[in-house]
Amino acid sequence: MSIRLLVVDDDPQSLDSTRRILEHAGYSVETAADGQTALEKVRSAYPPQVVVSDLRMPRMGGMEFLRALSLCGEKIPVILMTAFGRVEDAVWAMKLGAVDFLTKPFRRQALLDSIRAAVLRAQVQPSGSAGIVSDDLIGASGAMRRLREEIEQVARTDATVLVTGESGSGKERVARLLHERGPRARGPWVAINCAALPEALLESELFGHEKGAFSGATQLKYGLFEAAQEGTIFLDEIGDMPLNLQVKLLRALQEGEIRRVGSTQTRRFNARIIAATHQPLEARVQAGLFRQDLLFRLEVIRLMVPGLRDRKEDIPALAEHFLRVASERHQKSVVGFMPETMAALLAHDWPGNVRELSNAVERAVVFAQDERIQGADLPSHIAGRAGAEGMTPSPHGVIEVRLGTPLREVEDLLIRRTLEATDGDKSMTARLL
Repeated sequence: MSIRLLVVDDDPQSLDSTRRILEHAGYSVETAADGQTALEKVRSAYPPQVVVSDLRMPRMGGMEFLRALSLCGEKIPVILMTAFGRVEDAVWAMKLGAVDFLTKPFRRQALLDSIRAAVLRAQVQPSGSAGIVSDDLIGASGAMRRLREEIEQVARTDATVLVTGESGSGKERVARLLHERGPRARGPWVAINCAALPEALLESELFGHEKGAFSGATQLKYGLFEAAQEGTIFLDEIGDMPLNLQVKLLRALQEGEIRRVGSTQTRRFNARIIAATHQPLEARVQAGLFRQDLLFRLEVIRLMVPGLRDRKEDIPALAEHFLRVASERHQKSVVGFMPETMAALLAHDWPGNVRELSNAVERAVVFAQDERIQGADLPSHIAGRAGAEGMTPSPHGVIEVRLGTPLREVEDLLIRRTLEATDGDKSMTARLL
């Protein structure tokens, strides 16, 4: 029997889009237009096992819905989503019992990851599931078996972890698994890319600021360390953090307390720290770009995610998995690879690792004309020739589209590729599009 979900949103378009995403992922989905209707469905004979709710709605909004659930004694995991993402809202949502907080427009995978985590917290597994570590870290190579064993051991502890590996190898997935399999799984998961923000803004995001702390600080802002109470904070691309901020982070880790920008008062925090980087931090220490004492503090345990070129025996299983996902997403009946196509995948060095393989397979599914992926469907630099049907390799930033491709698929591919090029920056993606 599939997992029962309830999606609550007063925007019909958003409600329908979320419902379709979840049904395609194999969930059984009911919908409601406001918190009051949702509450009635929760009290029914067949209540949902997870609720995904908008924050602002008429009659009863997301916060009121959470309070009502608490008063009723219901323990159903609730994921809140909103187009007005603020750390303050996230803090209050977590205090009221929400298990996650997503800002619209969110990535499809972010929603599915959040629901998977909520299912685990409720101690319910989707039918056929073999456990999240086995499902998410695909591969039978020795390197992946060792990594799965290490995750199982480390996840049970509260130790600080440094995850290393090349870009696209799956560091964030490893970090998320450590959270979901650990003692803080019921607490919030808070992630930030340390390379994506300038120093002043990054400090405010991490530690918060007081009203009037600087020009434009018109109200109190809670930081991510406060939002991550009893949960996990994930510091991605920690190697790019400015030196001045490294000092403040080191103090926070040593003392277990933070100080908002513009405040003289320290505040205790209780969150697990997981950091990740694709850079060799020892080399950055030697270059004077990273503090050695911070490195020692972060790598209580170090997990290394292998590059795809070092575990090529996993490529067939990974490619088949990405094929199933892409075929479902684009509603195409593509069921496998021709032998010469798989040979081309195995011969490629994959500098972009698992992320590059996922993109290549999705691209092939979009272009596929048969039920099996042909060599002509692959990007030309992977297929090892000039290109299919007279097409030449595209320069960076150009997307090739075969004549006759349905407009809906072209639009979907363009949006996804632009999001990837901007590292998920939705504002920049919107401006570019």
